[in-house]
Amino acid sequence: MAKAKSGGKSWGGRFRQQTHALVEAYTLSLPVDRRMWREEIAASIAHARMLGRQRIIPRGEANALVRGLREIGREIEQGKFPWRDDLEDIHTNIEARLSRKLGAVGGKLHTARSRNDQVATDLRLYAMAACDRAIAAATSFQRALLDLAEANRHVVMPGYTHLQRAQPVLLAH
Repeated sequence: MAKAKSGGKSWGGRFRQQTHALVEAYTLSLPVDRRMWREEIAASIAHARMLGRQRIIPRGEANALVRGLREIGREIEQGKFPWRDDLEDIHTNIEARLSRKLGAVGGKLHTARSRNDQVATDLRLYAMAACDRAIAAATSFQRALLDLAEANRHVVMPGYTHLQRAQPVLLAH
C-alpha cells in the first residue's frame, strides 16, 4: 500500500498540498463501505488462499493472512475494530490492520490484486447477499399472505373500485 506525498493518500501522488477537509469528508467512503465488511473479509480470505495454493507466497504466510483476516472479522463483529477515517475506505482499513497484526506479511495480501477488481468483487458479493435477503423477505411476506388467506378463506369484505365500495369479495382472494 504505497503512500502519497499528500497526506498519505494512495491516490494523491501528484498533489503538492493536502486536499481540503470538505473534499476529504465528501469523498470518504468508509461510512458506506463498513456494511461490506463480511464481503471484504471473505474475498480477502479467498485471495490469500489462492496466493498460497499457487505458491505466489509461502503457504505459512497465506495461512497467517487467513488467521489475521478472521481475527479482524471478529473484531468488526464485536464492535472492537479501530476504524480510521484517515484511511479512506474499508479496504485500506483492513489492510492496515492486517499489517499491524502481521507486519510485512500483512502487506502481501495485495499481491496480484487490483484495487478495482477488489472493489468490484466486494460490491458484487454484497449485491448478491442483498438480493438473497430481499428474496427471503419477499418469500416470508408471501407465506404470511397465504397464511392470512387460508385462515380467512370464508370472510367476506367489500371490494373497492375508484375509491368506492363495489361488489363483495373474499378476504382470501
